[in-house]
Amino acid sequence: MSLESAAEAIRARMGGNSSLGATVKFDCGEEGVVFIDAASTPSTVTTEDGAADCTVKCSLDTLEALVAGDLDATSAFMQGKIKVEGDMGVAMRLSSVL
Repeated sequence: MSLESAAEAIRARMGGNSSLGATVKFDCGEEGVVFIDAASTPSTVTTEDGAADCTVKCSLDTLEALVAGDLDATSAFMQGKIKVEGDMGVAMRLSSVL
């Protein structure tokens, strides 16, 4: 899975109107970012960088496992596979997207 395919999978799950109500960035380092703008209608998911309410730092492999449902976000956080910066409340609502 590539960064673009991860973005497409998230886009498909969210649809055009997400209840997330915030912006989130998955920062995969040199691989790039997946940016979710669920604060606007319709919601968008891109691989373009932007300022976000919440940034989740992880490897591309971890993002792929989260999107595929092979890894639980809470477990990933507890194992140190993801780091969260910004609004932790937004991070907690990500389960509706993932």
